Amino acid sequence: MQIPLVPLALASLLSGHGLRKHSLSPSGALAALVVGFLMMAGGTRVFGVTLIGFYLVGSRATKYGKNRKALLEDGYQEGGYRSAWQVLCNSASALVASVLWNAAFAPTSVQAAGARLLGVDVAALVLHLNNTTPYDTSDKGWCPASTTVADGWSRALMFASLGHFACCLGDTLASELGILSRSRPRLITTLKAVPPGTNGAMSFGGTVASIVGGGVVGTLVGVTLVLENAKCSEGWSHILFESVCWGMCWGGFGSLVSPDSPWK
Repeated sequence: MQIPLVPLALASLLSGHGLRKHSLSPSGALAALVVGFLMMAGGTRVFGVTLIGFYLVGSRATKYGKNRKALLEDGYQEGGYRSAWQVLCNSASALVASVLWNAAFAPTSVQAAGARLLGVDVAALVLHLNNTTPYDTSDKGWCPASTTVADGWSRALMFASLGHFACCLGDTLASELGILSRSRPRLITTLKAVPPGTNGAMSFGGTVASIVGGGVVGTLVGVTLVLENAKCSEGWSHILFESVCWGMCWGGFGSLVSPDSPWK
């Protein structure tokens, strides 16, 4: 098995960048390196592109309006400075989905090699599939977003990753940009107007930011699928519409279920 050097280099570059910019703590950078490599290495670029987009947009939003955030928010840290635990919380279910997808549908991937080393047949034991067709991006292959492929498991895992990052980016943008909203936030329980930065309060700006964040993730997934896969490109309009709509829904939902946003 050969180590995919490009994914390793990209993961190293991004984790090192986060460490230098204080977006990541040392433990967070190490966790980001491992997570990034596993999500970028594999049979499809979708998982890696989504992760990179989430990291770059989220990091930029964290730094935006930092002076005002420091005045409004107690314990504000300029760079975000995410720990390994925070990195894993922001990637866990998407990481599991990407590992399962690659182990089942990309037999030459490092994930599949790891599963074989452990003696685990992911397709049979985890997904309960009798047989799978290796991923093929040509016009003779299949689209990962298809409902008819592998009893829908490819689509389910792909959209699980989309939903995860849409929720996370929606939450991040709601927290980081919602606090800067010009509209007065209101408590979700009583609708009473409260100061910016109050947990449990909802602002128009934060809500819009969360939905837009989810839409960004959906766009990344849809565009990557269409550009990467010939079968997906045949139904490009449906795939883009579906991925963006699901992303926006999950972006808004992710901020609503968060304990402290978009309510800032």
